[in-house]
Amino acid sequence: WPAIVPVAPRLPTPRGDAAASVTFVGHSTFLIQTALGNVLTDPVYSSHAGPFGRFDPRRARAPGVAFDDLPVISVVALSHNHYDHCDLPTLRRLAERDDPLVVTALGNSRVLRRAGFSRIEELDWWERSALSAIPITATPARHFSSRTLIDRNRALWCGFMIGAAGRQIYFAGDTAYTPLFREVPARLGRVDLGLIPIGAYEPRWFMKVVHMDPAEAVQAHVDVRAARSIGMHFGTFQLTSEAIDAPLEALGAACAVVGLRPGEFSTLDFGESLLL
Repeated sequence: WPAIVPVAPRLPTPRGDAAASVTFVGHSTFLIQTALGNVLTDPVYSSHAGPFGRFDPRRARAPGVAFDDLPVISVVALSHNHYDHCDLPTLRRLAERDDPLVVTALGNSRVLRRAGFSRIEELDWWERSALSAIPITATPARHFSSRTLIDRNRALWCGFMIGAAGRQIYFAGDTAYTPLFREVPARLGRVDLGLIPIGAYEPRWFMKVVHMDPAEAVQAHVDVRAARSIGMHFGTFQLTSEAIDAPLEALGAACAVVGLRPGEFSTLDFGESLLL
């Protein structure tokens, strides 16, 4: 891992007539622009993914979209409470600037209230938000939660299905491989775009119960029957021992093994947008 990988921040691509514009900010942060409002997933803008945004792991790539270039955020979709997904300095900035609704899994409201949010909705797996104008349903994931030494698994973790003008975007959250992926299309219908983690997976004997490797990510893509998937959770924070470019190389190999079409499961550059 190099100390710093240069990133030239971009402006998010306007949605226009598309159902959604999906922009990769970095790690698991995506800006999803829809006609009903803008969603930001697991927002992390701090230089470190640790307590107070100051302690390791250090950020190797800056966000692909500058914070001040974000449009007004209607909904923050927060998958769980780990520091590389639930960053209090970033969340406080969003609460002060936009006062968005936060949709999250059970047990996370206490930490979110500390960040200054006035509107928080906790969901169990398969529950649909009753407060968001944008359709959002919590989906299962195989992971764990903790922010201190004494709160392990006191809060739930999840992914989300997000609706946009008849299209559906599946944000898998932070997850190991699980057969529960097969239930997503069975319960919630077609996945037009999957956002699936591909990084932070070595060594396997230790990480296989919390993070997928690229081959398992491809299997998750097949299980949810996504028309197209984009990889995330790579190249931003060195959380594990694989090289910075290993997830991208392994993803290409895994796609070839199962015979996916070119571009069916790929990645976006940091700051790049995709129109759905």
